[in-house]
Amino acid sequence: MNRTGSITPVKQLEIDTPFGPARAHIERVGDPRGALVLGHGAGGGITARDLVAVARVAHSAGITVALVEQPYRVAGRRSPAPAHQLDTAWKVADELRGLPLVVGGRSSGARVACRTAQSTGAAAVLCLAFPLQPPRRSGSAPAPSRLPELDAVTVPMLVVQGTRDRFGMPPSTERRLVLEVPGDHSLRGDLGAVTETVRAWLLRFVD
Repeated sequence: MNRTGSITPVKQLEIDTPFGPARAHIERVGDPRGALVLGHGAGGGITARDLVAVARVAHSAGITVALVEQPYRVAGRRSPAPAHQLDTAWKVADELRGLPLVVGGRSSGARVACRTAQSTGAAAVLCLAFPLQPPRRSGSAPAPSRLPELDAVTVPMLVVQGTRDRFGMPPSTERRLVLEVPGDHSLRGDLGAVTETVRAWLLRFVD
């Protein structure tokens, strides 16, 4: 039996995509207030400390949580797939229809959540360490900003960003709340500040 606040999955769901199976680790709660779908970063997995912390605090608040592993990770590869392939794994949201839904993730997973927010019918989007602009390499032109992906989201957003994140700090807008926490892109500097803010914010969009 799972303890409330644990991220031990009670169900593993395989998601068929044109690029191989993705896998969702779903921990349900009795009489859920809503659902939260989270994706991992490009080179990491669902055990990233910020994802684990957010999943626990959401579950303790009565929210069903789904942690999504992309097909390349399920296949044992570390190199991330192109964006159009990553987005297909978000079909897991179909399993959670009927609940107020928040989609999100860390870094690359946050980008997927932004791009698929409309198609999943999300009520809000949670971005952990959004990779706004890749650091410039010596002798190369600056990489394009990913700000248009944030700006395209039409529902409320929370972006949690480390003050020393090498990818930069996105601006706040009327729809987008940006929380700066001590630390870098890993968000390990102050997980307490991350989870405290995320919990209060999540409860505005569920129930």
